[in-house]
Amino acid sequence: MTTYPTRIPGHGPLLRAALLGLLLAAAAAIAAALGLFGGSGGGPRAHVAPVPGIGHGSGTGVGAGLRPGPNHPNIVFVLTDDLSMDLLPYMPQVHQLQQAGMTFNNYFVSDSLCCPSRSSIFTGEFPHDTGVFTNAGPGGGLTSFYQHDDENRTFNIALHDEGYRTAMMGKYINGYLERRSPIPATAIPPGWSEWDVAGWGYREFNYRLNIDGTVHHFGHAPRDYLTDVIARRGVHFIDRSARMDRPFFLELATFAPHTPYVPAPRYRNAYPGLTAPRPPNFDVLPINPPSWLAGHPPLTDHQIAKINYVFRRRVQDVLAVNDMIAHIRAALAANGLTRDTYIVFSSDNGLHTGEYRLTPGKLTAFDTDIHVPLIVTGPGVPAGASNDAMTENVDLAQTFAQMGRTTMATSDGHTLLGLLHGDIPADWRNTILVEHHGPKPDPDDPDEQDRSSGNPPSYEAIRTPAYLYVEYKNGQREFYDLRNDPYELDNLAPMLSPADLAALHADLTRFEQCHGTAACWAAGHLDATIAIHRGRRDIKLMPGSPHLNRG
Repeated sequence: MTTYPTRIPGHGPLLRAALLGLLLAAAAAIAAALGLFGGSGGGPRAHVAPVPGIGHGSGTGVGAGLRPGPNHPNIVFVLTDDLSMDLLPYMPQVHQLQQAGMTFNNYFVSDSLCCPSRSSIFTGEFPHDTGVFTNAGPGGGLTSFYQHDDENRTFNIALHDEGYRTAMMGKYINGYLERRSPIPATAIPPGWSEWDVAGWGYREFNYRLNIDGTVHHFGHAPRDYLTDVIARRGVHFIDRSARMDRPFFLELATFAPHTPYVPAPRYRNAYPGLTAPRPPNFDVLPINPPSWLAGHPPLTDHQIAKINYVFRRRVQDVLAVNDMIAHIRAALAANGLTRDTYIVFSSDNGLHTGEYRLTPGKLTAFDTDIHVPLIVTGPGVPAGASNDAMTENVDLAQTFAQMGRTTMATSDGHTLLGLLHGDIPADWRNTILVEHHGPKPDPDDPDEQDRSSGNPPSYEAIRTPAYLYVEYKNGQREFYDLRNDPYELDNLAPMLSPADLAALHADLTRFEQCHGTAACWAAGHLDATIAIHRGRRDIKLMPGSPHLNRG
């Protein structure tokens, strides 16, 4: 394992900012020693963003004396990469989490693409506010994330300022530790007590890992398998936090099961002969498809063989993620922390594997790509519960902050904490927003897709319990009646009246132009009735309202 020395990030203005940060940190330490700052007080409070580009170190701020417990529970967030709903049956640990906690049946992502989705998770903001629409190039990746100062508006800063130990492990934002990264390889973004983050770790072997400011190279030995490495480091972080008697937030962000689908060596032969599922939309085009999808021929035998291979590899891939969850849960139990710890499991986006005649890929507004798991266990969460509320990845930042008895200064999302404790207000939103920019070819984009995988042009979409409405930049539209067409196979947009289309456009425009919790919360409430004309019969669709199910 090769080790690179730690160095001060940047020079000139960055160096002056670093020195200023050190002076401010020293002043804060002196003030704390003189008793100039009180405790956290126990109530939610907004955080103040740190000096740009300066990491927070071990986190000895105003709330450093916090102790874990009901008022400041621990949080473990397992975020997978491209994990689709059809992989859950192969993860018994996730099934156990479902039995112990709450499953959100209508949880979606703001874009079915890694970097925009992860940016929304960190900040609680839609892509139109983060400024991150692609994985690389203009308007995307870590460069755009930093250009818009998103690294200073993340939920971990709020938790860190509250006194939490915070750890980030695995995958961060596309472009990190890569050739066009806007920050030095040794840099640590603000608000993290421990930093164990890899660059381009998709192959799971032969990658670089920044461990608290020192870059290490991992090879191809079985112990170097990246998912296993962050599992071990996650267990160690939990053990250390328990010894320190400090509440913690731990994010374990795997590269699995992203392409090239490299399973742990112990699982390379698992599930021989496994084939991909064949739902009703497998190898079927919708009626009235948009032009980017129209004309796709039936899948060839070779393409179906590839789809089966990919699905089996993805199943093998998530087996190590399942092991990681088992190790984390065991560490929590061994330290007596299970009762006071939330575990949150999710994915940044889904993946289609043969649906709509598409080879493996994402980027679309279909449920295969935007609908992902969200499962939560922890204090006050009813066991075996399921929740139909319309929820989205922009809700996680505020949820994590409020779990830690603090809050985000800005956010487009809404906390899910009330839902987790069984309370769903009558006025909960009934609509979520999806925003996607058609990517330009870029060698640094790990998700570059060709036409066979589906590469739609830029679009904006709203999804309710009753329908999906999509507007493309080229003027085309899609509308699917999800009550009668759950597999999204009959595009009814041509059957809608001009008045209904105008109302849908106005609803979508209001959502894509919202900024902040209040405006985006209001935009997520639709009440218009859409009439679908089928011969002599009219079908009227309301957006729909969610409800809570238990048991």
